[in-house]
Amino acid sequence: MQSKGFIKLIAVLLALACVYQLSFTFKTRSVEKKAAAYAAQFPIDEQSAAEQHYLDSIQNLTVYNVGFKKFTYKECKEKELNLGLDLKGGMNVMLEVQVEDVVKALAGDSQNDPAFQQAIAEANVAMKDGSSNDYIGDFVKAYSRLSNGSPIAAIFVSPDRKDITLESSDADVEKMLKRETEAAIGASFNVLRSRIDHFGVTQPNIMRLPNSHRILVELPGVKEPQRVRDLLQGTASLEFWLTYDAREVLPMLVSADKLLKEEASHTAAPATENATEQPAAEAVAPTAGEGLIGEIGADSTAKSETAHTGNFDQAQNPLFAVLDPNYAGGAAIGAAYKADIATVNEYLARPEVRDLFPADILFKWGVKGDDHIDGRYYLYAIKVTTPDGKAPLDGSVVTDAREQYAQRGATAEVSMTMNAEGTQKWARMTGENIGKCIAIVLDGYVYSAPRVNTKIDKGQSQITGDFTIQEAQDLANVLNSGKVPAPAKIIQDTVVGPSLGQESINAGMLSFVVAFILVLLYMGLFYKTAGWMADVALLMNVFLLMGVLVSFGAVLTLPGIAGIVLTMGMAVDANVIIYERIKEELREGKGLSLAIKEGFSKAYSAIIDGQLTTIITGIVLFIFGTGPVQGFATTLIIGIITSVFCAIFITRLLIDWIVAKWGSISFSYKWSEKFLSNTHVNFLSKRKVAYWISGALIVLSILSFFVRGLNLGAEFTGGRAYVVRFDKAVSAEEVRANMERVFSQIEGADESSISFEVKQYGNENQMRIVTQYRYDDTSDEATGEVEELIYKALKPLYSYDITFDQFRSTQTDVNGILTADKIGPSIANDTTWNAVYSVLFSLIAIGLYITFRFKRWQWATGATLALAVNALLIIGIFSMFYGILPFNLEVNQAFIAAILTIIGYAINDTVVVFDRIREYLGIYPKRSLYENVNNAINSTLSRTINTSGTTLVTLLAIFFFGGETIRGFIFALIIGVVVGTVATIFIATPLAYDLMKKRAKIDEEK
Repeated sequence: MQSKGFIKLIAVLLALACVYQLSFTFKTRSVEKKAAAYAAQFPIDEQSAAEQHYLDSIQNLTVYNVGFKKFTYKECKEKELNLGLDLKGGMNVMLEVQVEDVVKALAGDSQNDPAFQQAIAEANVAMKDGSSNDYIGDFVKAYSRLSNGSPIAAIFVSPDRKDITLESSDADVEKMLKRETEAAIGASFNVLRSRIDHFGVTQPNIMRLPNSHRILVELPGVKEPQRVRDLLQGTASLEFWLTYDAREVLPMLVSADKLLKEEASHTAAPATENATEQPAAEAVAPTAGEGLIGEIGADSTAKSETAHTGNFDQAQNPLFAVLDPNYAGGAAIGAAYKADIATVNEYLARPEVRDLFPADILFKWGVKGDDHIDGRYYLYAIKVTTPDGKAPLDGSVVTDAREQYAQRGATAEVSMTMNAEGTQKWARMTGENIGKCIAIVLDGYVYSAPRVNTKIDKGQSQITGDFTIQEAQDLANVLNSGKVPAPAKIIQDTVVGPSLGQESINAGMLSFVVAFILVLLYMGLFYKTAGWMADVALLMNVFLLMGVLVSFGAVLTLPGIAGIVLTMGMAVDANVIIYERIKEELREGKGLSLAIKEGFSKAYSAIIDGQLTTIITGIVLFIFGTGPVQGFATTLIIGIITSVFCAIFITRLLIDWIVAKWGSISFSYKWSEKFLSNTHVNFLSKRKVAYWISGALIVLSILSFFVRGLNLGAEFTGGRAYVVRFDKAVSAEEVRANMERVFSQIEGADESSISFEVKQYGNENQMRIVTQYRYDDTSDEATGEVEELIYKALKPLYSYDITFDQFRSTQTDVNGILTADKIGPSIANDTTWNAVYSVLFSLIAIGLYITFRFKRWQWATGATLALAVNALLIIGIFSMFYGILPFNLEVNQAFIAAILTIIGYAINDTVVVFDRIREYLGIYPKRSLYENVNNAINSTLSRTINTSGTTLVTLLAIFFFGGETIRGFIFALIIGVVVGTVATIFIATPLAYDLMKKRAKIDEEK
């Protein structure tokens, strides 16, 4: 009773935690509906900006109260359920810092050495063909060989690089090159993160991929892909500027505020009853008249409820209502909310206002909202002192910057070192500006504006400012970004239009609902009352799964929805195993309570073994997959864990409650009570036929693989893939003919370089086009050329004159390119090897687990070989039938995910049979192995069929209703479930038997 009470407590706490986590999603949706309603009052072309303005203005407002805890809109947004790019639309970009560029930049003029150039070429070849992934190691070895052992240090000696001298060994140089490459990646990551923060993207994701030189960037909702490409690939601009003191500028701001008030009074129109109320932000600032603005005696009106800053009346002080001068100090002349930045910029850019300020003043915003001032952004006054208007010092002079703790106190500081040129200029700047601030600016945003305390003439500076260690680290990264020897280049990008994203949501939700209903009916109609209790547990499972996904910050993708739906089918597998076991105990004459107890107890090992093997493949998927595949793996792993909890504990509580209340519970109807319970099929006698059939199918698959090959996606071949929508129905033949006509006119292009494929994608007005033309060139120029060729080919198929900008922009949401996917050859090569490694690792891991659990290598060998046969047959079917079946059978990352999922899932049935064989060998030691194996297969036949049946029901629902984007993926899973079920009975178990019988004296029955 105590354990039941504990389980109930855990279930209640989990449910409350999930409600809490999911509530943030509902709250943000509610706020965003209000924003949409507010924006609907504006003209259509202004609605998007108006909606964003509304959300920016309230991001630091409290919108949700939970007990004594208050959450702002920004905090709620961070806790909501995140939608992936395939559901929300947006852009996924993979950038890579080219090691070749880093090495060349560090070599300087020495890169003209023929041995250097040849060594670079050989390292490039090794990386491209996948024979090595140690670029720098290969380069150093190649140079040593090509230069007849000349020390490589001579190439990289520099006055700014004190750790490398002419006496340095090749190993020392190799360490330096790897360190500099790592630093370049870190600096690029910092620059990218800063730029993305200012791009206006909600919930961006940027992460460094481990053990690589790559950075993954996901930007949901972005509709300007070319702007993103330009932004991410631009060279970082680190600058040091002199500044004005706030006391010098504030009188000018006061004059500007008065001027704007006078202008507003002359142009103001009478208010109407229909005037729209502007969203207002809360204020936690000092009241008007305090701080520097009070010291200079500026006229101001008291705090108003409708003022943006909350400290000045908007009518009386239009500038100060949006730029609060009470936060002025040092080089900062005020602070504003994000929603008001555009208004401040517009005010200060007016010619009559600009005339109030010196000609050499520039205004630059701080890099991010400061939590100490309620999320406001500081505005800084920069002084231009050079004739050309450029910064007096740039980041190229910084040789090193690192965070450290101050010698006194617990605060952190940044230590910065400059080269000889920088040391000289820095000494002059600091010596002439003691007591003033110098602004550190990256890409036009101020990161810090420390005050100069003394002249710095040795090139070594300490920047202090009550930093935390994280803030000091961020600033050090900014300073290091000025010496990035090579910018990150885009090697893969995927653009998904919001219209296709909405279609994916609709298709995913429809498949989810249909599959859910089918599973509920399947269990309820087969297992009667107990089946309906399993349905209640399944509802709880879905609820817990969604809550856990939100709490982990997981991103929900279309494959992720497929993972949830598949999890539902797999969740009831545990219930099927338990219920079939209980039915067996009841048929043996045991009482209901004892049968339930024994049924649950004896099912645990099979359930845990089966689910753990699936988790193993899920982990492999997560490690080797990227993007949507990781989303699928995440939901699969979490779903398995929650489903086991619900099947074992929640279902048990429900069954015990019904038995306690009514005294009985039904586990079947009359027609299903003895379903496959009295079979006596001699399965082992058919094993040789099964071997021959499976062998013939494998040979056929291998022949097809070598003759027809596979329909490899761009992930494996490299290239560009587009989904294009037309304003009317078109045929693949029409599109292909137009493409051939245009691409055949390319001068000097051979057939392989302009090869492409065209397939219908969903509706008759959508086509998916894949081309390998210039696949090895990931530059924007090459992408632009490809898109222009496709536009030229497809333009005649539109019934109106669509422009190139309309065609290539996903912002249209109607026609043209809906998704664009660019994959460079290095990504394709890595994806290919990752696919091979992931399948091999999964098979090896499962084989080792089965060996460990069942203590016999024969069982692991039989199971692993059956899984390999399953995987080979799926590959063979995809090879034989691509281009024949009416849906896409492309081999991509999703296909590999399907293979791994099947490997993890198919082992479930095998584990159930093996578990029963092990049990029978203990109960009936005098029976022959042949008899025990046959009896075990027959006794578990009903659960084998039912577990596969519940999964097939869900897969079929996704296949028919889940949309075109995952139909091939689901088809692979369907084939795998069917083949896996058959393979358990006719391959895995017979193989294990044949291997075991050689070590046992048995009398095989003929």
